[in-house]
Amino acid sequence: MTTLAFYFAVTSLAVTAAAQQAVVYEGGRLIAGDGSAAVENGTFVVQNALITAIGRAIKVPAGAIHVNLAGKTVMPAMINVHVHIGYEKYTSWGAQNYTPENVLDHLQREAFYGTAATQSVGSSPLEASLQFQRDQQSGKFPPASRFFFTPGYAPPNGGPDEVLREATNALHVINEVSTAPEARASIKKIAGRGIKAVKIWVDDRRGTYPKMTPEVYNAIIDEAHRRGMIVHAHATTLADQKAVVRAGADVLVHLVQGEKLDDEYLALLKEKKPYWATVISLGDPTAVCEQDRFFEQAIPATVIAKIRTTTERRPLAPSCGPPSANSAAREAIIAYNFPRMIAAGARIVLGTDTGVHPGHTFGSGEHVELARWVQLGLTPSQAITAATQRPAELLGLKDMGTLAVGKRANFIVLDANPLENIRNTRRISSVYLDGVKFDREALLARWKKADAAQ
Repeated sequence: MTTLAFYFAVTSLAVTAAAQQAVVYEGGRLIAGDGSAAVENGTFVVQNALITAIGRAIKVPAGAIHVNLAGKTVMPAMINVHVHIGYEKYTSWGAQNYTPENVLDHLQREAFYGTAATQSVGSSPLEASLQFQRDQQSGKFPPASRFFFTPGYAPPNGGPDEVLREATNALHVINEVSTAPEARASIKKIAGRGIKAVKIWVDDRRGTYPKMTPEVYNAIIDEAHRRGMIVHAHATTLADQKAVVRAGADVLVHLVQGEKLDDEYLALLKEKKPYWATVISLGDPTAVCEQDRFFEQAIPATVIAKIRTTTERRPLAPSCGPPSANSAAREAIIAYNFPRMIAAGARIVLGTDTGVHPGHTFGSGEHVELARWVQLGLTPSQAITAATQRPAELLGLKDMGTLAVGKRANFIVLDANPLENIRNTRRISSVYLDGVKFDREALLARWKKADAAQ
């Protein structure tokens, strides 16, 4: 047995043993994640990875371990429905980095920042992803965010942006389909593997890519729905978002940022009420530029220095240069479109698009997205629900997403109240997965050691 495998085995055994002991967490502020009022001076009991009791006056098991959370706030761990796992290595990027060890590293980074489930959308290799899921479920790996993925669909030579496509092409990840019969046949095939969701790209990248035709995406959506599958649709223009929503796409990815939404689209949203992963913060280097240690601790110093000394603003290339000429107009459209999407019934869920460049990194990107939502009009409580309960609902995770009896004990302990200031989600004291405290200190030590070796 290798040293790494031995570590995984010993860690898994220790976690299993720890999760069986009843633990009472008492005296903290409890945010359920379902939009209800916070419970002050609340108590909850965790045993065998589950919350078995929660409230102000509850029966405490004899012999339970007591944890004092006075002055702390507890919220459910987050769930991220849109990332690109496996290719980022901070000092390098590409298909050569896609290994089980690197996937695990990304999922541990997600857990470090308080995310208990992470979905890689459209860009993860099918067989490797299925194997990783089996291995994670069997306890082969140490604690990390739970891994989900969806296969991706695009026309030949279309789909992901130029950065991501380089890696996905090398690993033959994207299902390239040109006709409706091809699309239906492919959906039938992957449905037989137990796949529950797929992603389509409906985007010509400003005329530089072939674009998926209505015939093809209608066939994908129809065949997927026949088989109980969910369809995520990448569409960035108003016309394309109208088209995919009208066709029945279940999840929208991106906010239209180049034009204002019209009444026709808002009426369509009110009728269909799709889920919506905003990914507004993609490419936003503000956290690194502002020298916020919360973000810096997971990024090598050489990468931070490169971002701070880069002044040229380019798509998907983080820099600390001055805003681009059209940034003010873009922000005005975002401020106009965002609340109208919400008011029309789009069901916002947490998605960050992390994994394409190191300035927008796994785990920390969630906190940037939440802050942007609140800046654009959501209340902190609404933002937390959109990061916890609603993505669990989308993924069909009935045992995750809220603090409630019967739910898995995946939660974040905070040193300050995020209902007063959403940026307090960054004041993490500890993270628990399945009732066991996640070893954030060990990860910090590993990152520091790796950084020193650069």
